[in-house]
Amino acid sequence: MKVTYNWLKDFVEIKIPAEALANKLTMAGLEVVSLEERNGDFIFEIEITSNRPDWLSVIGVAREVAAITSSKVKTQSSKVKVKGQKLKKASENLKIETEDKKDCPLYTAKIVRGVKVGPSPNWLKDRLELIGCRSVNNIVDITNYVLFETGEPLHAFDLDKLAIGEIIIRRAKKDEKITTIDAQQRALNEDILVIADREKSVAVAGVMGGKDTEVSYNTKNILLEAAIFNPIIIRRERQKLGLQTDSSYRFERGIDAETVLAASKRAAQLIQELAGGELILEKASSIVKPKKKSIILKIDSVSKILGIKIPQVKIKKILIDLGFQVKLKTKNSLNVFVPSHRQDVNLEIDLIEEIARIFGYESIPTTLPQIKPQISLCTRKDDVSRIKKILFGLGLNEVITYSLVDRASLEGFSQAEPVAIQNPLSNDQEVLRTTLAASLGKCVAYNLNQKQDYISIFEIAKIFQAKDKSAPTEELFLGIALCGEKMMLLDKGLVREEMGLLHLKGMLDVVFSRLGIKDYNFKVEASGEISVLVHGEWSGRLTQLSKNILGRLEIKNRNVVVAEIDLEKIFSQTDLKKQFKPLAVFPGISRDISLVLKEEVSAQEILDLVKEKGLPLLKEAAVVDFYKGKQIPQGFKGLTVSCLYRLDERTLTEEEITPVHSSITSLLVEKLGAQIR
Repeated sequence: MKVTYNWLKDFVEIKIPAEALANKLTMAGLEVVSLEERNGDFIFEIEITSNRPDWLSVIGVAREVAAITSSKVKTQSSKVKVKGQKLKKASENLKIETEDKKDCPLYTAKIVRGVKVGPSPNWLKDRLELIGCRSVNNIVDITNYVLFETGEPLHAFDLDKLAIGEIIIRRAKKDEKITTIDAQQRALNEDILVIADREKSVAVAGVMGGKDTEVSYNTKNILLEAAIFNPIIIRRERQKLGLQTDSSYRFERGIDAETVLAASKRAAQLIQELAGGELILEKASSIVKPKKKSIILKIDSVSKILGIKIPQVKIKKILIDLGFQVKLKTKNSLNVFVPSHRQDVNLEIDLIEEIARIFGYESIPTTLPQIKPQISLCTRKDDVSRIKKILFGLGLNEVITYSLVDRASLEGFSQAEPVAIQNPLSNDQEVLRTTLAASLGKCVAYNLNQKQDYISIFEIAKIFQAKDKSAPTEELFLGIALCGEKMMLLDKGLVREEMGLLHLKGMLDVVFSRLGIKDYNFKVEASGEISVLVHGEWSGRLTQLSKNILGRLEIKNRNVVVAEIDLEKIFSQTDLKKQFKPLAVFPGISRDISLVLKEEVSAQEILDLVKEKGLPLLKEAAVVDFYKGKQIPQGFKGLTVSCLYRLDERTLTEEEITPVHSSITSLLVEKLGAQIR
């Protein structure tokens, strides 16, 4: 959109230089992308956002200039007031027919007879040419001038080339064609809206007029069109025909109904002043009354959103300068009436944005946001959901089983006394379960019968124990069961690996790590069962189902491993706080220790000693290899421990690492009786 400094001064008192005005417009949201001085005037090229069609006119920009410079809009021109126009009595009549009011809510026509078409006066030519519009003749130039001035597209037809008596606004017929004023023949279809007389289409509505009815130097009588068309239809037909005009650009974004009649009168007045002629007839298809919108604006909302207190008087002045009507509703609120040309304002926040624009974003101080600390309460439901997501990510499937089971199914799983049901519905539901392992075992057996080779399932549910006859206890447990061989694609190819206790341990490692539990370990009991200790307290177990249980479940030639974890004890140790640790800047140095130890020595004992002796240079320690074979004596095992040494502030040297690594090796030999390989 281009507009000139002097043209704006026709509508608003401007007391600042063009450069300063360009800066103020940009800061208010009308980005001036270029400012050029030419022929004693300044040309502003402004980037208009799609939600502000009211800025696509000199008057619209003038309103903004008035608001941001605290000036006044000149009332004589602000609404394009024109002199009263008397119609000369004429016998002719004009019928306006609109096939669908949704396509064209309003169509107005004026007939002016006896015009003299010729060159435009210099002031009109110069003003149009400054904004890049080529002068054609006085009639066409006037329609273009009023378009840029008011934002309402107009079109003038040569009246004598129309089958006068009727104007029809309709959809084009199939295979209909029209030659537009650019001398191009265009194929039309039913999606395109046209202006037609009784015989043919004479214009593509809202886009471009037809060549046959174009105003020329021989034109004596004209029909002046001003209308509102459906923006969606205009956009589609413009895309279909590959045409982009100043008219279509505005129709696509919406036209203010109040502007249509004023623009039409303004053009008719200029035609009579510059081309002579008499206004014979004026007619409209209907009367369009824009819906009046009002919005309640709370003064407190302005300060809350913008972070600064703006006086109510200042708020009221800004809105009035922008064309809003403002009435005091309460001591702390205003009733704001939205003008018809502000189609983009519908909510209170829209008004606050307008206040911020005109008040000046640069006038709003930069401050830190006021953040009120809130206590985030994590519910038990959230805890359970978090664990489920972790297990889903590990490839496990959730199962849901009955809490009521038969007493015999618990044998071998739990020694706790179950809670009996006084009136069981069947023998299969006579007691409340004391363990999840029995239910998970049945699920594994069922899936094996369905020819499933690999089973990985879990359940989070309550178990019940009759510790107190008056009030049996309910405890929330996690149960995991694994069975079968899992296929994995490794570097060596497709590998099958049978699920065992170590796989359960690895899964629990992931769960504890994600929950922020650091102090935990696994202890092998004399029975072969593995106890899970969290902060030194028993919190669950890992076990492999016995042959007797597998036989009772009719599971043949398979191993089933089960984990049961007391979630109440786990939740009490959960720490979900995350702390960022920067990546290491300096490289670390790895050293391995290969050992032969007695089988009963746990990996945890080894790692505890390594970490204790290796601080502060030792950053990580892990068992990376396990071996039992001919080279290892009976009752012993081979392990390789990898140690990573690193400092955060500098690179370590061999002289610093060697004594620490040697002391770790010596400690393992001394404390655990290890042999170094």
